[in-house]
Amino acid sequence: MRPLFKFHGGIHPPTHKAESTGSPIAQAALPSKLVISLHQHVGNRAVPVVQVGERVLKGQIIGRPEGRLSSAVHASTSGTVSAIDMQLVAHQSGLPDLCVTLVPDGKEEWIPHSGVDYKQVAHTDLRHMLRQAGVVGLGGAVFPSDMKSYSHKHKIRTLVLNGAECEPYITCDDMLMRERAGDILRGAEVLRELLYAEEVLIGIEDNKPEAIAAMQQAVLGDKHAHMEVIAVPTLYPGGGAKQLIRVLTGIEVAAGVRSTEMGVQCFNVATAYCVWRAITYGEPLLSRIVTVTGNVEHAQNFEVLLGTPVDELVAQAGSKPDTERHIMGGPMMGVDLPSGSVGVTKATNCIIEASSRLFPPPPPALPCIRCTRCADVCPAELQPQDLYWFAKAKDFGKAQEYHLFDCIECGACAYVCPSQIPLVQYYRFAKSEIWQREREAQAAELARERHEFRLTRIEREKQEKAERLAQKEKAALAAKTAAPAPTPEPAAVAKAATDPDDTLQMRIDAAVARAKEQAAVAQPKNTDTLTPEQQAEIAAIEARRANIREMAAHAGADDEPPKSNQG
Repeated sequence: MRPLFKFHGGIHPPTHKAESTGSPIAQAALPSKLVISLHQHVGNRAVPVVQVGERVLKGQIIGRPEGRLSSAVHASTSGTVSAIDMQLVAHQSGLPDLCVTLVPDGKEEWIPHSGVDYKQVAHTDLRHMLRQAGVVGLGGAVFPSDMKSYSHKHKIRTLVLNGAECEPYITCDDMLMRERAGDILRGAEVLRELLYAEEVLIGIEDNKPEAIAAMQQAVLGDKHAHMEVIAVPTLYPGGGAKQLIRVLTGIEVAAGVRSTEMGVQCFNVATAYCVWRAITYGEPLLSRIVTVTGNVEHAQNFEVLLGTPVDELVAQAGSKPDTERHIMGGPMMGVDLPSGSVGVTKATNCIIEASSRLFPPPPPALPCIRCTRCADVCPAELQPQDLYWFAKAKDFGKAQEYHLFDCIECGACAYVCPSQIPLVQYYRFAKSEIWQREREAQAAELARERHEFRLTRIEREKQEKAERLAQKEKAALAAKTAAPAPTPEPAAVAKAATDPDDTLQMRIDAAVARAKEQAAVAQPKNTDTLTPEQQAEIAAIEARRANIREMAAHAGADDEPPKSNQG
């Protein structure tokens, strides 16, 4: 017998599982409409590829994967697309997301589809099939299975198949193992092939004897030599991936370390079932098993088309009039749905109809008495009381130092708290605030980088412009320097060379002549605009002046002394 190990902490809450395991899985009725979210997985939202008014077939892609981490979304049945808009979805945020509303036509008309023999197909093609089939983790994490089935970085020795289903009220995996054990194991073989795993360990809590027997019988009947079904002690939260790996293998997956680095990968049993259907029959993920329990007439598991409104689903189980709210998931880790009109998603494993009788309102929280019961039951070996103080004081840096993000939000601490403090709510608040601040910091960093890039671009353009102008001026100067000078006359050159004084005098005379010409052109005579009478008068004056000058000249000549004849 394989030795088992124990993880730290854990609790034993009432299971409430027997209520929904008395009947086999039933096929839920076709709803009046399907509200299919395009973001039912970890990663990027799928991009719609259909139009309002378009008729689609069952299994047709209505949302294609966007980016590396994404998954396809399909029409759960044949019908007509009536809307593509933002609607409330089954998510703990309570925020709307992009959805495709489909009105079924009742024909259940499939697209052509077929499967392959996984042993004859390349691993890359098998992963592509899983991506296009929209297969994601159905244990709650909804991580795309095509990405999770890679093993190129670390050698995977052990594939763990998680059938623990530790959360109270939830029995969908239990019933799936009872009724479809063979297909689960065949899907595990496909995953083992993709991961090159040496062994497959199937962990099931010992409060599910029928499921354990069915899986063991399937292992023996189909001769799965590398598989082993192991009953593990019932202890919440033994269904957590790290906790189950610890119990089955003894490997402690440290904080910040992935299990694949330790040679172990973990898949849910429902995921393995969907892998088999997708590869062997070419069927995309269109439905899942959902437990409907709580304040209902007959609790039961249903196979439900994705997108089925919660109100229409719980009506088939006889939801009672005093139901106050819908809880998706279990009472420990589940979330209140914002409305009964939201559609079932790939993450919807259970719907609990809650009333004040089943879930009375908690009493007012009292001050923490530091009893450390929360630390005693914490499976992650944290100090919940310290995390509570830091979260309450909004000291998020200190909360991260105390490993806030190692908290799996199992609720064990709040379950045992004598002061009735809603500890998990404080942890979720702190995580969301940290994520928001990181997003804001990333946005600010992006804005800073864009601003710096703009300044760099402007400076570069200025420099390039200056360089172009300098090159242009340099080219113009070079062209001017290269122009030939006028050749002087040979005689002038010879004369200038022999008589420098004459050359200088010639230049002076030429300059004086040019000045006179310019003055003559620029300054007209004052007499040009006179009348003929005025001109005649001026001419007479000039004549008299000339006579006077002549008479003066003769008088000077008469007064000159006689020249001497002596030598």
